[in-house]
Amino acid sequence: MKYINTIRNRSFSTNQLILFTSAYIALVLNLPFFTKVWNIVTANSDYNIWFLLSVPLVLLLLTILFHSLFAFKRLLKPMLIASVCLSSLLFYGTYHYGIIFDYGMIQNTIDTDHAEVMSYFNMYAVLFFVLFGLLPSSLLYYAKITDHSIVKGAFGWLKMVVIATLLLSILVSLFYVNYAAVGRNNRELTSYLTPFKLYESSYKYLKRALNNSPREFHILDAKPVLVNKQAKRSITVVVLGETARAKNFSLNGYDKTTNKYTQGANVVSFSNVSSCGTATAVSVPCMFSRLNKQNYDKYVASYQQNVLDIIQLSGTNVTWIDNNNGGCKGVCARVESIVIDENMSSPLCDGEYCIDEILLEYLDKQLLVQSDKNTLIVLHMMGSHGPTYFRRYPPEHRAFTPDCQRSDIQHCTSEELINTYDNTILYTDFVLAKITQRLQTLSDSKQVNTAMLYVSDHGESLGENGIYLHGLPYAFAPKEQTHVPMLFWQNKQNEIVSQECLDTIATQAISHDNFFDILLGIQSVDSNTYNAKQDVLSLCRQTHNLANRDTYAE
Repeated sequence: MKYINTIRNRSFSTNQLILFTSAYIALVLNLPFFTKVWNIVTANSDYNIWFLLSVPLVLLLLTILFHSLFAFKRLLKPMLIASVCLSSLLFYGTYHYGIIFDYGMIQNTIDTDHAEVMSYFNMYAVLFFVLFGLLPSSLLYYAKITDHSIVKGAFGWLKMVVIATLLLSILVSLFYVNYAAVGRNNRELTSYLTPFKLYESSYKYLKRALNNSPREFHILDAKPVLVNKQAKRSITVVVLGETARAKNFSLNGYDKTTNKYTQGANVVSFSNVSSCGTATAVSVPCMFSRLNKQNYDKYVASYQQNVLDIIQLSGTNVTWIDNNNGGCKGVCARVESIVIDENMSSPLCDGEYCIDEILLEYLDKQLLVQSDKNTLIVLHMMGSHGPTYFRRYPPEHRAFTPDCQRSDIQHCTSEELINTYDNTILYTDFVLAKITQRLQTLSDSKQVNTAMLYVSDHGESLGENGIYLHGLPYAFAPKEQTHVPMLFWQNKQNEIVSQECLDTIATQAISHDNFFDILLGIQSVDSNTYNAKQDVLSLCRQTHNLANRDTYAE
């Protein structure tokens, strides 16, 4: 209160407020940026210390010039307060989790639901925001702005802008070679500039959203054909995982038994799979789209058929069951979809989330009402979504301890955090095993061919190199965020592909780009969108068919 009274009793010019606020944002709230610059520059033994010292000054001058654009009495305070509050939130996310707020993160944030947003709030985050955001903002709010004549105010503003521009020009000229070299070789550095990267990304997102008016829906294949050469109908369950990374699957060689429920259960793990993106908002629509990672565009994909549309058009029953608060990202817009209500009266739900065993109840209902047609059921899991990993599994599945029973995961030890995450993988494996058991029972009793395909949308960082969660730009995202698990299971008695062949291709490098064609192949859908070269199971399907033909010939 003493400091606020001191501020109230003193007047500040607009230039002083701009200088003080810019210094705070540039030199304090950009600590993650300076840390990155320091690590990159000092990695070379012959680095220029004067160049390194010039970086904070250059950023300060840029911040001053930016805020000077809003040097109007009625506009200045709101703009500076908003800039401080927003920058403090960005500082928290970047400093503690390694999150950067580029275009992809803006898109992911817009698509994020309330429950997911609330999972990031905890007492530490609130205290952090109060200290670095609200307290400095309150000083700005109570500060008096000195009244000057228009001429005097304009002259003072012009003097500040000219001096800042001259100093900036001198510094950039002196160290141009250094700035150019570091900038070209480390383009990701600009993503850590607070709050400028957020402003730039938000502008691009809004511009693109406004410029993408509704367009004509594009039909890729009007007459796909269901080619089921076997007498039995088939039921396939696709399980869309959430935030699972391949390196934590014991089926892929991880040293902790995180796949104890599916190991030895006729499950093939494809151990070298890459995701289309590092966030659900990109990966999910991308993997179900005919577009690939290189040419994926959200708006193009949303106005054309995806693989579920084509499979349904072939005469297959398609149902999407969602237990992920983020939803299907438009993928299930034209097929039957069921969204699980987290507010339902169930021991598996707490009003914000339902743990993934709830999917089994809905799967059972669907399996009971299926017609004589072939069937595809997609189960969208909550999986390993952070930072509240501990809420993704029930107490009886708390196998790895000590674990991290809090959302501010940066304050847990590495052992606690990894144990918590591994519990989510183990619980996912438990649910997958229950699914395969149901499908095997159905196959035995109803003489139906059954299969399950599990694949995660993206991976997760668990503190490696100071990075947590996911969503980094793909170009420099760590492998933990892009290397995802994919499992395939089929009933033993009626294999649709050669199991022996599957084991030989399980280490082949594939990606979400293959998912579209793999799914068409499993569903036996003949479509002009199908690319056999992208369907890694096609060779094993041919091997299986030849073996069966030879058997029948005998």
